[in-house]
Amino acid sequence: MRDAVFDHIERHGHEQVVWCAHRPSGLRAIVAIHSTVLGPALGGARFRPYADEDEALTDVLRLSRGMTYKAALAGLDLGGGKAVILGDPATQRSDALLRAYGRFVDSLGGRYITAEDVGTAQADMDVVRQETAHVAGTSEVLGGSGDPSPATAAGLVHALRAVVGHRFGSPCLDGRHVAVVGVGKVGSALVGHLVAAGAKVSVADLDPSRVHAMVVRHGARACCVDDAMTADADVLAPCALGAVLDATTIPRLRCAAVCGSANNQLAEPEDARRLADRGILYAPDYVVSSGGIINIAEELVGYDRTRATARLAAIGATTSEVLADADRLGITTVEAADRLAERRLQAGGGTSAF
Repeated sequence: MRDAVFDHIERHGHEQVVWCAHRPSGLRAIVAIHSTVLGPALGGARFRPYADEDEALTDVLRLSRGMTYKAALAGLDLGGGKAVILGDPATQRSDALLRAYGRFVDSLGGRYITAEDVGTAQADMDVVRQETAHVAGTSEVLGGSGDPSPATAAGLVHALRAVVGHRFGSPCLDGRHVAVVGVGKVGSALVGHLVAAGAKVSVADLDPSRVHAMVVRHGARACCVDDAMTADADVLAPCALGAVLDATTIPRLRCAAVCGSANNQLAEPEDARRLADRGILYAPDYVVSSGGIINIAEELVGYDRTRATARLAAIGATTSEVLADADRLGITTVEAADRLAERRLQAGGGTSAF
């Protein structure tokens, strides 16, 4: 795997990949810094029981690169990074482990700013903050912006309006059928926005209690994950883990468009062309799910909720620009998004600050 790591770094321009182990707390983590050309690398810490170290490494490398493009497309003076903590947060999470992780982040000297992600929460970032100032998404009493999930969901609504407008000629969500797969923190907040806008919403999650909560709270239609993925919907919104769109699932889709918050929804680059060939409009996840990073970035200049909320509207405009560029140039939406991000990176000097 060592040669594969260097191959990936050379191919995608990662600046630094760092491993950390702290035996007393059980911490085993990897931080990948993809780019600092626009500023310090910002990205969440994902805490998961990976099958093995190779799976964890692949995940952190893909996610960190995505954060570079997400920050660039959001117009932020930030680079892209990501951390993964190997283990089961349900049984291995502890203050000692989180503080050891905080010391690890601090040792990077500000090149990487951590935040919450799948498997971690705001309370965890408050613990990490005891060891390092290079953390965002902490609680408001500590000067932070709190949980970024509501901002991610609010930004996603702006993107959904752009997608619906491009596909159907009107950005109105009233009466549109949206199938939301994954109703955790972001997905559940999205359901609330959609129902308030008059959309018909189907929900699915591997956790039945989350689905039940959406049915009771919002009157959403419950279905299993497989049925939601293949629903005859206007928009499919994947809001859980990535790699759900591949050579096997794409032929089974019956939606008109895909627009969700899950990172790395495409299992491989060729899946963007597979979607386009089927006439399914795909809004790249790193374009539409930037609400959280926009909200967190405000902490770095002194958090102002009104200003942060206003900046979320730009996600809709960026989404529209990407979709229009793809049509005009005859390329996939992923290629269009990458071109837009790379123009900003090149204007900043490239993809590496080294």
